[in-house]
Amino acid sequence: MLLAALLAAGLAAGCTSGDGDDGRGARESPTATRDGTAPPALAVKIDNAPAARPQSGLDAADVIYVEQVEGGLSRLMAVFATRLPESVGPVRSARESDLELLRQFDEPLLAFSGAQSKLLPLIDEAPLTPVDPTSEADAFERDPGRAAPHNLFLRPDRVLDAPPGEAALTTGFREGPAPSGGTPEEEVTVRFPAARFTFTWSDADGRWQVSMDGSPATTRDGDRLTAGTVVVQDVTVRRSGFRDFLGNNTPYTETVGSGKATVLRDGRAHPASWSRPAAEDGTSLTTPDGDPVNVAPGPVWVLLTSGR
Repeated sequence: MLLAALLAAGLAAGCTSGDGDDGRGARESPTATRDGTAPPALAVKIDNAPAARPQSGLDAADVIYVEQVEGGLSRLMAVFATRLPESVGPVRSARESDLELLRQFDEPLLAFSGAQSKLLPLIDEAPLTPVDPTSEADAFERDPGRAAPHNLFLRPDRVLDAPPGEAALTTGFREGPAPSGGTPEEEVTVRFPAARFTFTWSDADGRWQVSMDGSPATTRDGDRLTAGTVVVQDVTVRRSGFRDFLGNNTPYTETVGSGKATVLRDGRAHPASWSRPAAEDGTSLTTPDGDPVNVAPGPVWVLLTSGR
């Protein structure tokens, strides 16, 4: 009996290799928590270390947030509402600032691989539904061709029966005509302390081609990742009360407030301001004259950076 218990514990720990089993036990399925109300958006924390590339599912995301994590590296949060890909990942751990960012949605699903023990109570108290290998083991699978912790993938169809639809996408962004003016740009690079993203305009695609750390970003099938719109959002990135297992402080990215932004669309860069008065609000983008800045059809990449 003792041997069986030890084997079971080892298997549970393996589900969150690199992030730790949260030990909270099984929870109710996320599809059974909303009592018949409209289905929620799905947000997935995605690894962006070089060993995690190419990622899966980013081409189906409606919005992709790029956040700074420990050591100046970056991590992605992909939000799905209009399409559900077959697989998303590699899935990695949650951070404190994710909880503020996700307040703009109506009780979204947050898929992640694990979190620090001090952060878990905050996740459980947040207005979202956690989806991790402890609560939804059948929704995750390991890729035997990759090394842990870069090999955990989510099957979205195992937590949502169908895409929730555009109504779940309460980001504040609205599709529409581009603002007048702007500066023609063929290529724009956005830098984090230990990561960089380059967006190259493609007339043939009518979109921005994405590169990460100097290499083209692709799907697992080899197709180039593209963005219809890129929002470079200047935010405050400060120290938090959390550290990783190496002792590095976890940055906290403030997404409530206001500041400057640059919006890339249709081969032009538009100066803008962003505003999000409260965590429950989406983010509005306006020109220097106060007119709305619309986004183009296609994925919106939002880079939350404190400097370029």
